[in-house]
Amino acid sequence: MAEEANSAGAGSNGGDLNGLGYEQAREELVATVQRLEAGGLSLEDSLALWERGEALAAHCQAKLDGARARLDAAVAAREEG
Repeated sequence: MAEEANSAGAGSNGGDLNGLGYEQAREELVATVQRLEAGGLSLEDSLALWERGEALAAHCQAKLDGARARLDAAVAAREEG
């Protein structure tokens, strides 16, 4: 099972989230939460998945914050011009 948790937690980019788009990160986050909720994992595997989930959630939030900033800048530029 440790191998399962590690491969599910690693994603296509290993531990690196930089190349992961919002949609990919969100899908992996949903799958991670489902695995955690299903139970049956060792404590170590559960912790690894939880840590990956926290990183994915932060990554998704950063992507959303960036999109909001871009939208706000576009609206402000439109209102000025």
